[in-house]
Parts: sequence; C-alpha cells; structure tokens
Amino acid sequence: MKTYIKFLSNIFIKSFLFVLSITFSLVFIINLLTEIEFFKDIDVSIYFSMYLSLLNSPAMIFEIFPFIFLISSQLFFINLFNNNEIQIFKYSGLKNSKILVLIATISLFFGIIIITLFYNASSNLKNFYLELKSNYTKDGKYLAVINKNGLWIRDKINNKILIVNASKTNGTFLIDSFITEFNANYEVIRNIKSKKIDIKNNEWIIYEPQIFIKNVSNKKNKILINSNFDYKRINSLFSNLSSLSILELVDLKKNYELLNYSTLDINIQIQKIASYPIYLILMTIFAGIIMLNSKKYKSNTLKISIGLFFCVIIYYLNNLFYVLGTTEKINYILSVWTPLLVLTLLITLMVFRINEK
Repeated sequence: MKTYIKFLSNIFIKSFLFVLSITFSLVFIINLLTEIEFFKDIDVSIYFSMYLSLLNSPAMIFEIFPFIFLISSQLFFINLFNNNEIQIFKYSGLKNSKILVLIATISLFFGIIIITLFYNASSNLKNFYLELKSNYTKDGKYLAVINKNGLWIRDKINNKILIVNASKTNGTFLIDSFITEFNANYEVIRNIKSKKIDIKNNEWIIYEPQIFIKNVSNKKNKILINSNFDYKRINSLFSNLSSLSILELVDLKKNYELLNYSTLDINIQIQKIASYPIYLILMTIFAGIIMLNSKKYKSNTLKISIGLFFCVIIYYLNNLFYVLGTTEKINYILSVWTPLLVLTLLITLMVFRINEK
C-alpha cells in the first residue's frame, strides 16, 4: 500500500508542477504584454517590464489555484488511464475512492502551504510591485494610508503640499481633522483644524475651520480647498487587498473599525483565504469524479474540455456570490462559502458508485 501511495503521489505532484509551470508562463507573458503597453510612451528597459511581471504574477496565480488543481487532477487521471494503471489498482484492491482521498489529502497539504507561505509571499511581492509602478503613475505624487492614528493623506496640488490627518470618517465626511499646508519648499503656510470636512468631490468644504498662520489663529464659517482626493478615490486606494498579508489584513480591519470604515471587503478576503484549502480539495475531487465518469471517452481533449466547461461555470458562480456579498444582498460569509457548499452537494451526488467506474 505504501508503494501505491508513493507512486500515485509522485504522479499527482508532477502533474501539479507541470500545470503550475505552464500557467505561470502564460500569466507572466500576459503581464509582460500589459507592462509593455503601459510603458510604451515611457523610456524604461524591457528588463524592468519583465521584473514587474515577475513581481505581479504570483498574486495572479493565487487567484487561479483552484483551476490549476482541477486541471492537475484531470492530468493525473489521464496518466493513469493511458497506462491502464487505474485498472491495475482496481484489480489490486485499491478503490477509486481511496485514490480520490489520497489526492485530496495532497491538495489539503498544498492548500495549507499556499495560504500560510505562498499567499504572504505573493502579497509582499504585489505590494512591492505597486510601489514601483506608482513611480510612473499620478498616484506616485499622492498617498493615503490608514493606521491606528486615523486616516493620513499626502496631497500635492497647485504647487502646494497638504498633509491631512482625520481621526475617522463618516460617509463623505472627515471627522476631527488637522491639515498642514506647505509651499513647494516645504515651508508651512498654514494649519487648519476642523471637526467636519465634506470630501464628496475634489473641492473640499471645511466647516467651522480654525486657521493658524504664524501662531495667529482665526475662525471662519467655512472655507474651500481643492484636492486630488474625494471619498471615492480614497476608498479605491485601499481596494487592492491582494497586496496585504493575512496579519496586515487583520490590522487593517481593526483600523477600519476605528475609522468607521466598512470592513466588508476585508472580511470577504479573510474568509476567502480561510476557505482556500477546502476549495482546492473540492476542485481536486470534482475533477477526479469527472474523469472517472468520462472514462468511456477516448479523447483526452474532450475530457479536459469537460473540466474547463465546469471551470467556467464555477468561476461565474463564484463571481455571482461575490457580487451578492459586496453589495450586501447576502451575508459575506455566505457569499464565500455558498459556492463551496453547492460544489460539495454536486460532488456528493456524483460520487455514488464511483468505485464501479
């Protein structure tokens, strides 16, 4: 039995590494073409574009791991079918269900590695990628971050630099804010203190500001200042959660709660990561059941096509529930776990009599 386990494990791992290498190559090429298009009017080396593509590819690979496991499982069974090894194992007393349990266990092992090591590494690379890329975009001049001290914004407009700190937000308003305005030489022009600032658009309305100019303060009913930021742009700057490690996501959630920001997207991302090993197991088993039920088809292309067809269905099912979750039509936990539940029920219906195949 140990010999069978070692033999089958080697085939599955080799199938997985083969599919992973092919997928990584395709993702890298797609990323490279995207970077070349982005830098077409900027004088940068092709090697820099390749470097950026390498940095961005792991985060994209993470998103499609379930489909990598599905195709790997299909390739694993194709290898067994082509050499009639599946029949040899059957006559030796090794049931198909035991083979499925074995590759599911391997998928669980890989899944744990993926969410503990690969995800954190890919998020760090993604973050570094965004930092490098920001030097060639408008966002390189601006900055918005959230920490335990509130929301911080660095803005540059009309040869002036603004440093803004708000203790929290409330809809389109910054609450308990302090603004320092500098000239191009970083000399302080004035400080502004306000309990409420409307950032609905790029012309901020500062209500009842207390203005400090060279130690002289005065109060006004309201003033207007221009900014490159509005509330939509501030929210969008924190939408790239794939660049944050698991611990960073947890910290960001705490800071969002302090600022009265919605933590919905963060909660969905955390649930998605937590569910990943189970997702990979289900995709592996699902692909195996499909292959065992399609043994009568001699064409390997047809077998792979059946798997890809279900890939598309599962992809759109996930997207549907993701949209329902982000729009708060359903609970965010249900938005992540319902597709997995549907897949589990489908596997349960298909797994009967699998040992007779």
